[in-house]
Amino acid sequence: MTTGRVRSAITAMWAWDNSVSPADDERGCGYAPSAPDRLAAYATAGELQEVYLAAPWAANEGPVGVWFGQACDALRGAGVEVSALGGDATWLADPTLFERWLGDARAAAGFDRIHLDVAPWAGPGWAQGKATDLRRLLALLDSARGAAEDVPIDVDTPWWLAHEPFADDATGPPGGTTGATMLDAVLARADRVSILAPADHARGPGGTLALAARAVSASVAAGRPFTIGVATASPEITGGPQHTFFEEGPVALLREAALVRATLAEQPGYRGVAVAHHRAWRRLLGV
Repeated sequence: MTTGRVRSAITAMWAWDNSVSPADDERGCGYAPSAPDRLAAYATAGELQEVYLAAPWAANEGPVGVWFGQACDALRGAGVEVSALGGDATWLADPTLFERWLGDARAAAGFDRIHLDVAPWAGPGWAQGKATDLRRLLALLDSARGAAEDVPIDVDTPWWLAHEPFADDATGPPGGTTGATMLDAVLARADRVSILAPADHARGPGGTLALAARAVSASVAAGRPFTIGVATASPEITGGPQHTFFEEGPVALLREAALVRATLAEQPGYRGVAVAHHRAWRRLLGV
């Protein structure tokens, strides 16, 4: 009996770097593999369904703006869904800056979704004021919903948000919902989430599946589609070798992603494994 070819368990990636020379545009990264045609070819070869593509400030201006428009066109022309990726921490204090960023991005290119990687937990004051900082993120998401109109908004969420209690007065009864978490509050405002559960193995203690388990359950309960995010950058960037496939290599990445799929494929809303990020993944492959 002949069986069909199994598609890759990796379905999405973050792409932060553009191919424009810094000499031509101060926003340029000079990363040649991110040229629109090469980026689309890489996504096609990897059988990706979606790319979270970094949209610059003033995306409707200059060489980097031209690159963004052409990259969106190339990816969508190859049948890959494009999410405009943004993650500026200043938006937490002033959501109108997000609205300006989005307006310029929409003027520059056609894309399918918005993908936010605004991480208040990365700031130095998170441990002391996490509830206040999360409320800033929630206020941004509420504001973004109005600005985005009919464009879906997706959010990066670390796995441990599902372990942080939080009373979300805006979406629950007075005083919040008993047992509710920070992730529940984000899920109430997002169309999809990427659950960041970086580990160098899928199963067992400290593995991606164990880390993500509670966040997966919350996403399913909320009816929100989700991907599982893994890392390929260096241990210095990810916080340790146990959080990345940098040392394990590309074969291990594919093998463990397949194990994640085998475990979660029947969960409602599961959309695959997302890799952070394009440049690091290429380095892992040696291309």
